[in-house]
Amino acid sequence: MKLVVSSSELLKGIMTVAKAIPTKSALPILENFLFDLKDNLLEITASDSELTMRTSIEVESAEEGGQIAVPAKHLMDLLKELPDQPLSIKTTSDTSFEFTWASGASTLPYFPAADYPEFATADDTAVTLDFPAQGLVEGIASTIYATADDEIRPTMNGIYFDIDTDSTTLVASDAHKLVCYTTKDVKASEKASFILHKKPAAILRSIIGKNTEKVEIAFDSKNAVFRFDNTIVICRLVIGKYPRYRDVIPQNNTNIMKIDRLQLLNSVRRVSVCANKGSNHIKFNLTANSLEITAQDLGFSLAAYEKVPCEYEGDDLSIGFKSTFLVEILGNIDCNGIVFKFADGTRPAVIVPSEEEEESEKICGILMPSIA
Repeated sequence: MKLVVSSSELLKGIMTVAKAIPTKSALPILENFLFDLKDNLLEITASDSELTMRTSIEVESAEEGGQIAVPAKHLMDLLKELPDQPLSIKTTSDTSFEFTWASGASTLPYFPAADYPEFATADDTAVTLDFPAQGLVEGIASTIYATADDEIRPTMNGIYFDIDTDSTTLVASDAHKLVCYTTKDVKASEKASFILHKKPAAILRSIIGKNTEKVEIAFDSKNAVFRFDNTIVICRLVIGKYPRYRDVIPQNNTNIMKIDRLQLLNSVRRVSVCANKGSNHIKFNLTANSLEITAQDLGFSLAAYEKVPCEYEGDDLSIGFKSTFLVEILGNIDCNGIVFKFADGTRPAVIVPSEEEEESEKICGILMPSIA
């Protein structure tokens, strides 16, 4: 292998896929990037066996193609210290390659590409669809915080993609809160679904650029492949049946509160300082056009309350919430006005943007009440 490449382009390429490099692996070869040089295109692969990421960059010149596995940490540390300039990379023996820049050079080991495992991708049964890139980023950002860390129910540790003939809904839940994000820009000829683990979901959210227009998704029963720009992300799906989430969304909550989202968020944060640190319990006391938020920790003689202006129509109501869950939902819905729909003090509350908001039909949050 022999090539010349821009140091900044090479760094950009390896950092795109570096999140797939495991910190420690039973397969030491996975602690390396796989370089594959064909013509003037360098393909860089990283994997932890569950998640595989590939990207490609154009090189300035290539004299000899080939494949080698290069140490990820050493390469990243070296490139981060170099200013942008042309780099010459060439293999000098069967086990090492030379890395040359304007004022110096470094010799690093490499390993045979044949040792790097091949990983499965989506098969011939795969369902394919196009997802607007910024819609996918928004959908992941709107739901990922509601996923669980549950060893007993692994299906709850990911985002459920519920694809229908007229829309697609992304769903996440930890059994205390449930969040749905619906877009009509993505649909399929027939119903389909998959569960994307939170780790690849977070990576996709971070690496999809603002100028990316669409993401091509192909998935079968075991794997999903995401293609965009010059990058491919292949991940193993969470296997299992996702709960019937639509059954837990209340339909007849008739007590309605409309309120400014940021004002409520800041009030909850202030009052919750005095909540019990174990339960994080706060209480809403609702009367006609009035909301009072209270919290107390009797063990430390702490208490706080705050009155927040709102529009409320319904029966007088007292309901408790875990403040950390409420802050998560309020902090991740991008709107000015928000609507709470209550049945009573013991059943879940529905949280949606107000009808005037652009996001009103996209986001729906369900929050279980808590008991002090």
